[in-house]
Amino acid sequence: MTEERKTPLTKEQIEELREDLKLADTLTRIDNTLLILSGKGGVGKSTVAVNLAAALAASDKEVGLLDIDLHGPSVPTMLGLEGADIARGSGRGLEPIKITKNFKVMSIEFVMKDNKDQAVIWRGPMKHRMIHEFLSEVDWGDLDFLIVDAPPGTGDEPLSICQMAPPRSQAVIVTTPQKVAIRDVKKSINFCKNLGMPIFGIIENMSGFVCPTCGSSHPLFKTGGGESLARETGFRFLGSIPIDPRIVNASDDGKPFVTEYPASPTSKAFEQIVGPILGLSSPRLKKH
Repeated sequence: MTEERKTPLTKEQIEELREDLKLADTLTRIDNTLLILSGKGGVGKSTVAVNLAAALAASDKEVGLLDIDLHGPSVPTMLGLEGADIARGSGRGLEPIKITKNFKVMSIEFVMKDNKDQAVIWRGPMKHRMIHEFLSEVDWGDLDFLIVDAPPGTGDEPLSICQMAPPRSQAVIVTTPQKVAIRDVKKSINFCKNLGMPIFGIIENMSGFVCPTCGSSHPLFKTGGGESLARETGFRFLGSIPIDPRIVNASDDGKPFVTEYPASPTSKAFEQIVGPILGLSSPRLKKH
């Protein structure tokens, strides 16, 4: 009998294998990943992602915030990071921008900082490649939580991150109370079901307006739609976040609302939502 010869790997196959190993190494160092999704634009998803990440970091957790909205990234503006420089670390990959010692951020805007107003005109494979690099080429280190701010809908970016996400990944679905939002958000729920992505819960954002002066509440866009959706679909309702006009000022000033106005009803709502999320974190040995 003759020995069967094995075909040697091509350079492309070897490079692909190296990239997959890098990705696998990154993912083993992330304890929990929360994908912030919504089938509807304009529901305040990025605001929710930024403030959840800031609240988790304020709870002494190691937190990464990854902005994969490649066409309209807003996280850098909301955190005062416009024009921020990224550098290659002493270890491996690019260094994410540090907000605090335990809060790191990465966005496409940091990569294109010299031409941040240039439109990103990419097809699916390019987007997939960029998201892969955000995970495999960025030195996130050991994280308790990676919060991923995805663009609205069920297109290339949410699909790519769901395919690459580590095992301990779950979606958090953001909606506003009105029917027109609920209808589109249901598509994100079915998207997660089709991909086998667990859903941690549903958040109703812009749930009434709380006057910062007198404290009275007014249902500008109705209330209760998110809670009704949770009951209908059988998923956990994480809570309602009321509108506070100071959110706009905080975002424009590049400061998380929850750290600027911790005593406000809106910040208290975030605090209640963060409670069960903190329950996901468990002590673990650092691998590096």
